[in-house]
Amino acid sequence: MNNTMIAGTILALAMLGGCQKTEPVGPAQKAGAAIDDAGAKVADKLQEGVDKADEAAKRLADKAKATGDQIDQAAQDASKGIDKAQENVGKKVEEAGEKIQEAAKK
Repeated sequence: MNNTMIAGTILALAMLGGCQKTEPVGPAQKAGAAIDDAGAKVADKLQEGVDKADEAAKRLADKAKATGDQIDQAAQDASKGIDKAQENVGKKVEEAGEKIQEAAKK
């Protein structure tokens, strides 16, 4: 009987625990909820803006890297062109020197 009494008491307490009186939401609680909602919306919009700015910064960095790579390639091509031009000038100077020597022998 003791166990039955304990089980009945536990059951009664459980039922009473589920039957809580709900208090009506007052104006201060409504205002607080509205402020919380507005703050959450602002935070969401702000995060969207931050995410967009991050994406734009990444795209800009990618484009800057690509432009830097293109500049590096152009510099290498220009260096090769200068080397070729120097080689051609050297050949022309050598040819001119040979012609001067031949002309001096005559």
